Amino acid sequence: MTRLAIISAEDMERILIHLGFERKRQVGSHVMFAHPDGRCTVVPFRKGEDLARGLIRKILRDVDISPEEYEKLRQEIL
Repeated sequence: MTRLAIISAEDMERILIHLGFERKRQVGSHVMFAHPDGRCTVVPFRKGEDLARGLIRKILRDVDISPEEYEKLRQEIL
């Protein structure tokens, strides 16, 4: 298993929107993204901070994609 690349919340938002997720609501710095099929996840937007690997792994589990798919999307979109 390879290490996940660290990215910003803005980059994660680009990936989620590419996958068909919509920005549903925001409470403070936390933004909820939902997919029409029912999958959802929350991404914290903190200025100047990247998402930790553990949080990226949690988001990937929430949206049901593998780390390999994530890496492919990251290279394709960003």
